[in-house]
Amino acid sequence: MEAAAAVLPALVPSGSAVVVLFAYLGYLAAAGAILPGKLVAGAVLPDSSRLHYRCNGLLALLLLLGLCAFGVYAGWMTPTVVADRGLELLSATFIFSVVVSFGLYFAGTKSRHKSSSLKPHVSGNFIEDWWLGVQLNPHFMGVDLKFFFVRAGMMAWLFISLSLFSKSYLAGSVNLSVILYQFFCAWYIIDYFVHEEFMTSTWDIIAERLGFMLVFGDLVFIPFTFTIQGWWLLRNEVELSLLAGVANFCIFIIGYLVFRGANKQKHVFKKDPKAPIWGKPPKLVGGKLLASGYWGIARHCNYLGDLLLALSFSLPCGFSSVIPYFYPTYLLILLIWRERRDEARCSQKYKEIWAEYCKLVPWRILPYVY
Repeated sequence: MEAAAAVLPALVPSGSAVVVLFAYLGYLAAAGAILPGKLVAGAVLPDSSRLHYRCNGLLALLLLLGLCAFGVYAGWMTPTVVADRGLELLSATFIFSVVVSFGLYFAGTKSRHKSSSLKPHVSGNFIEDWWLGVQLNPHFMGVDLKFFFVRAGMMAWLFISLSLFSKSYLAGSVNLSVILYQFFCAWYIIDYFVHEEFMTSTWDIIAERLGFMLVFGDLVFIPFTFTIQGWWLLRNEVELSLLAGVANFCIFIIGYLVFRGANKQKHVFKKDPKAPIWGKPPKLVGGKLLASGYWGIARHCNYLGDLLLALSFSLPCGFSSVIPYFYPTYLLILLIWRERRDEARCSQKYKEIWAEYCKLVPWRILPYVY
């Protein structure tokens, strides 16, 4: 009861937490519109239209890191500002996500647009429409909100992690576990922005409507739950042996190679179906489905890579508690659920071609297991 009494006040958003949140989102909106970046054509939508995305996330990230470093050097801010206001920022971002989701629902249901991006999809069930969204790619003041929110969530993940690292450094508690966790997160997130254009060909961007599920997932779930390991290491000293550290690093590298390799192959294939895969002409099923490279090993091999990466983020925390393993456990459940949804949609879309592909590639995620 005492612990709950201490936590509850921190969950009330302070004025400073609201300022940090809106300053951050305002910076991203301005940087996304102003900074140069590669203009990438998105997937062809059902009405044959295509959205275009300015992939300048890496430049925006590096510039913000530089601005924050200068702010710390000049004494305008502390490097632990985000970690110090963790719960306040969590509650402020959650409230913002709920408000935005209602705004998207009401704006979407009133839309009269006929384009695939903005055409309303209303089931008549308020909870379902609010949760899953009404429009595919809603915009606000020229900003593609779906692309913007996932960028904001990924970048916030890095800044929360770095703020936690600053607290560990100032407390003198940096060890191999902390270094591995921070390195894995930084590598994953920076690599995401290096390959940001790959995001334009993912299922979330192409097919998922923007509702509370994605808004909450991008703005709240990604940055605040994917950093649970960092919070754990801040309060629990975990000493890893060198052998355990090397094994952890190997799991991360294997996961990264599978995850990035599979997503790159899919992205390249969608841009150029004749591009070689692993130095050979791609094998296609029905002229539409890729059955080469990682996609000839398992139908969702990228999910396997993602799961290995998630596991590698948690292993530096040791095995004394299940709390640091929330992320890989959640991701396992999510990806199996998503894989089932993908399979049902692909079966309906491709029919006999999908059945042929399943015979050729029988494994869903992990070969010889699932």
